[in-house]
Amino acid sequence: MKNFILKSISFVFHPLIMPILGVLFYFSKTARFIPEPIVKAKIFSITILTIVLPILLFFLLRTIRKVDTIYLKSTKERVIPLFINCIITALILLRVLTINEIVELYYFFLGILISTIICLIFAMLKVKASIHMIAVSGFFMFAVALGIHYQININGTIALLVIIMGAIATSRLHLNAHTSFELIIGSLTGLVPQLILMAFWL
Repeated sequence: MKNFILKSISFVFHPLIMPILGVLFYFSKTARFIPEPIVKAKIFSITILTIVLPILLFFLLRTIRKVDTIYLKSTKERVIPLFINCIITALILLRVLTINEIVELYYFFLGILISTIICLIFAMLKVKASIHMIAVSGFFMFAVALGIHYQININGTIALLVIIMGAIATSRLHLNAHTSFELIIGSLTGLVPQLILMAFWL
């Protein structure tokens, strides 16, 4: 039962959903007026590019035996998916969220791209940073930045994200998916780029 709960936490808070959660959080908190058709178009496009497309590509990679599971347990398995994710994120920055349109989301995804590149470099160096922690810590820092930017109270969101981060870290440790070092490296890889990029849009 305990393992089932821990595996469920890892699955429910899979890294694939964090970018779209960041987008949904932004649109729910922004003080800017953005026409509803544009909001829906952005959400649809990003959902396709960050969730549907990666899942389809995963099945393709598994068919040709380049990956084993969606959790990418070895550093060797990570290289191709991470490289593909870099291309997808760059495409989002060039076509979906340009800097002249929604600057906050542009820098959020730029941070995601930087974190992904760093994670890819780690994988090439045989270092297995936690992708779960990269994703959730990046979203956490973006949420904090939005709270500061719009001067809104998001204490409840911050508290919830801290709990989620703790639950994910605990599940990855107990499932022997990562060491404490890999969780820390992952957290910093997700958090630091978002923190640095805050200076460009706050």
